[in-house]
Amino acid sequence: MPTMDRSTGIFVDGIGAAAATSGVLSQLQGRIFALLYLQSRPLALEDIAAELDQSKSNVSVNIRGLVEWHLVRRAHVPGSRKDHYEAATDFWRVMQEIMERRFRWNLRQVLATVAETERALEGGGRGRRSETAGFVATRLNALRAFFTAVDAGVGAFSQGRSFAPDTVKSVLRALPPRSSERS
Repeated sequence: MPTMDRSTGIFVDGIGAAAATSGVLSQLQGRIFALLYLQSRPLALEDIAAELDQSKSNVSVNIRGLVEWHLVRRAHVPGSRKDHYEAATDFWRVMQEIMERRFRWNLRQVLATVAETERALEGGGRGRRSETAGFVATRLNALRAFFTAVDAGVGAFSQGRSFAPDTVKSVLRALPPRSSERS
């Protein structure tokens, strides 16, 4: 039977809701992390399941993802053969992992798509008129410039380096004007 106090319940539900919209974690993973984060000692799998009113197998599956993201780690508890878990507290390390593995991969996917599209354009893309090809090339250049700057910013963040705002400003100046700004 769950024994979670009101303040812990508020935190667990709030972090679960935030996780559900993160694109990185599920709601249950957020709830598991939040519960563990407010504990002064590691919890056994069955205790986590009981507190969250979930099956032990469901919690086990979701904990594996949290361990993979370095948000939760297995902890040894003397005298126990059960698996116990505790939340990570080094948020810098956690965010580095998320930025590198999730967001930077997406940025690079966009950059690879831009490069492939440019190669197709250079190959004379069937039936593409030159004025249309010029328009597409301009759009691709702008997209590449923007995503390259964001990639550099994410890379700097994940390595703990500073990132000059002028890098992004120069990219923004190079972008074509929005349709509402044209005469």
